[in-house]
Amino acid sequence: MELNGRPIPVGDGAGAAGSRRASMGEHSRFRHRPLWLGGAHGIGSVLLALFVTVLVGCGPAGGETEASEDARSEEAQMSAESVHPSFTISHDELMELVSDAPEAVREAVAERPEYFLELAEELLELPQERLRLVDKEHSLPADAEPEDLVALDNYSDVLTINRSGLTLRTVVLPDLIAMSEAARRNSTRLPVSSTYRSYDYQAELFERHVEELGEEQASRVSARPGTSQHQLGTTIDFGSITPDFAETQAGRWLKANARDFGFSMSYPEGYEDLTGYSYEPWHFRWLGRPATEMETAFFSGIQQHMLEFWNEHSETLRSKVE
Repeated sequence: MELNGRPIPVGDGAGAAGSRRASMGEHSRFRHRPLWLGGAHGIGSVLLALFVTVLVGCGPAGGETEASEDARSEEAQMSAESVHPSFTISHDELMELVSDAPEAVREAVAERPEYFLELAEELLELPQERLRLVDKEHSLPADAEPEDLVALDNYSDVLTINRSGLTLRTVVLPDLIAMSEAARRNSTRLPVSSTYRSYDYQAELFERHVEELGEEQASRVSARPGTSQHQLGTTIDFGSITPDFAETQAGRWLKANARDFGFSMSYPEGYEDLTGYSYEPWHFRWLGRPATEMETAFFSGIQQHMLEFWNEHSETLRSKVE
């Protein structure tokens, strides 16, 4: 809210009080005078006052009605017009797309619809797998494997790697290296502990968790094969891969800065009912910088909300591109 600093006129208190006192004195001698006696305060004055009141009461009503109709007409016209020059979508149509989203998302889109579509235009230019929804309800085929995987051992001079043999998609490396260098300038190292996992590897990992924890508990902390974001080759587990990581210097730095480099925490605290997994402060999926800007600006920083929206409505937005 902006305060324009415009002063509110305030009358002279003494003058106003004096005026009231004078008025009371002037009228006190007529206090018990019958109205039918006439004079300055008689029936004629009352009728005149009533006539003026009627005129004043009727006058503005028509003007206000016309103004209201004009405002409604202008509002309807704006609602029907295209929100962004690159899209043939009206404000009402856009709000219909986000009607099932949380209230905070709807409010953010309503406040800045043009910027929302500006970011959407950038996301529509990305390969579709970049923002593919992978969760307990949306799985990858067993043979899905990225073609551009690269060994991180080749980048040990610029990355902190916890073990050998880790691979990641080439497209992620520029942002990962830039993020690692930025953290290092802040005297923080970001240890890379787990990256791409194949379908078969994830199947073995999930079975080990079931043996240790039981199936119900295992499903809270580990993905079944085909439903792990790690199979995309764009997801990284940092540090100890334990809840304690959140309180480390690296964990705090990532939470505050990862989005600036296109990385998003997949399973934030307090959202297990939404994501299906308990809090994982070490698990970050690379989406790219335009996507994390969209997530931050319009989806309260919650990856799952953004990816669910994009999974359901991206083709509708694509059909509205000029």
